Amino acid sequence: PKVLIANSNLVPHWATWEHFDELAKKGLIMYGQMTAGSWIYIGTQGILQGTYETFGALAKLKGWGSLKGKFVLTAGLGGMGGAQPLSITMNEGVGLIVEVDPERAERRRALGYVDMVVEELEEAMTLVEEAVKNQTPKSIGLIGNAADVYAELAGRGVIPDVVTDQTSAHEALMYVPSGLSVVAADELRKSDPEKYKKMAMDSMAKHVEAMLDFQRAGAEVFDYGNNIRQQAYNHGVMDAFEFPGFVPAYIRPLFCEGKGPFRWVALSGDPEDIYTTDRAIMELFPEDAHLHRWLKLAREKVPFQGLPARICWLGYGE
Repeated sequence: PKVLIANSNLVPHWATWEHFDELAKKGLIMYGQMTAGSWIYIGTQGILQGTYETFGALAKLKGWGSLKGKFVLTAGLGGMGGAQPLSITMNEGVGLIVEVDPERAERRRALGYVDMVVEELEEAMTLVEEAVKNQTPKSIGLIGNAADVYAELAGRGVIPDVVTDQTSAHEALMYVPSGLSVVAADELRKSDPEKYKKMAMDSMAKHVEAMLDFQRAGAEVFDYGNNIRQQAYNHGVMDAFEFPGFVPAYIRPLFCEGKGPFRWVALSGDPEDIYTTDRAIMELFPEDAHLHRWLKLAREKVPFQGLPARICWLGYGE
């Protein structure tokens, strides 16, 4: 091979943080998963497409075909979660995405990933209900705390079609507890980290309890890889694992069919070369409506980062 790329490969005897840090200082190793560390890293498009496939697989398994006329409740508009609103609308659904940080929400709106941002739950739900009724794809960012909003909606008897979450629940110090603004959370995190963790874990337990209430009421509920089930379980929510993780529920069946991600880059730097490959893929697979929708909308809505590139999922033999 002309180039061999290996990420974070340490033989177990040397696989310690001390050894890793020593190599990192010398520029000889990096911490990153395969995609983010490779020359074929293509930025947000990769995250977006994976999220698009997750919601598409869910819709297919439910027998819906797409998310048209379906209400998806989720939270988190950060680096990973920020792909959710556009992935929902690309699958023709209606998304309500709760985000505690107004600046982060506004950044996603400015990039075109979320259609609008509101501050009141009543206004958000009016917009959701109207879009669902008209079967119009729409994403609404709501400034608020996910644990509070989920609990409030569950208490009202609102039943979304789909519920998930991509807040920073994997790390208690990064999850903003109920009752705190982003600024207040930053201050408490520094002044009393132990109190902060306790408040965050209380909120995560409340958050997951609401997700379980939605599931019992008939919603399709899943964990989107942020460890919130385990956090809640550790804090006394013993039935936290009643709803599944996204990989066994939606991605593993695709893998079992031999489906997976393919990506390519135009070394010419010319976007037209990618558009030519888009057309070629659509001609090769004329019956795949889900694939066609992705390729058409990706061209319209997903800017290239670095060299022009494309990613899509194809099946075994395709």
